[in-house]
Amino acid sequence: MNHGHHRGVSIQVRNLQKSYHGQAILKGLTFEVQRGEIFAIMGPSGSGKTVLLKHLIGLETPDAGEILVEGESVQAPGVMDRYRMAMVFQSGALLSSLSVGENVGLYLSEHRLKPPAEIARIVSAALELVGLNGAEDKMPAELSGGMRKRVSIARALVIEPQLLFYDEPTSELDPLMAVTVGEEILRLNRRLQVTSIIVTHDRDLALGIAHRIALIHQGEIVSVSSPDEIRANPHPLLRRFLTADFRFDTETTHL
Repeated sequence: MNHGHHRGVSIQVRNLQKSYHGQAILKGLTFEVQRGEIFAIMGPSGSGKTVLLKHLIGLETPDAGEILVEGESVQAPGVMDRYRMAMVFQSGALLSSLSVGENVGLYLSEHRLKPPAEIARIVSAALELVGLNGAEDKMPAELSGGMRKRVSIARALVIEPQLLFYDEPTSELDPLMAVTVGEEILRLNRRLQVTSIIVTHDRDLALGIAHRIALIHQGEIVSVSSPDEIRANPHPLLRRFLTADFRFDTETTHL
């Protein structure tokens, strides 16, 4: 893997709006993610963070507003093709019939992007980056939840992404394993300088590794702050975020 290619990209979100069936889900979101930053997006269920993620990865088109990568609109022809983005899915999304090595190299082999020997070398390097040296021949069923998550991170790394999205990377993991995966995300961010955007419910993860956290509530951004700023901020919603469990907070009352 050529670590020189892993240069993170910046993202600008400007006045992003989206409604479904007349109901506004994203109400004019504006924020920026710096190159190489770990940026967490948090909020209760139904706050709009999943819809925002779908816009960021290009699965949804906004009703108004725009998303820029390195200053270029993602709607402009060819812009998305110029940047390498990868996604680590919530479930890990590994194919159970394939070995770890086959899972990690799947994109490269399916698209015939490299000869088999080269793919094997890239897969081995990606697994080494996530601390799973020599795990190529294991099957997903033999791995713990945390190891499966690390395999799915390795699979995202083979394309040498400039932007890495994590969807709930610690869900379904016990607290100790969640910390390990958090440390992994931090280590990779430092080593590869890739821009990392994490959509998460996990307060400890966000406060522990993010450079900045965007807190979304009912389709609006309440704050974009560093963990220290959040801890020091008297805003009632941020206090609730720090003390209450946002996870089951689907019927949030208006503040």
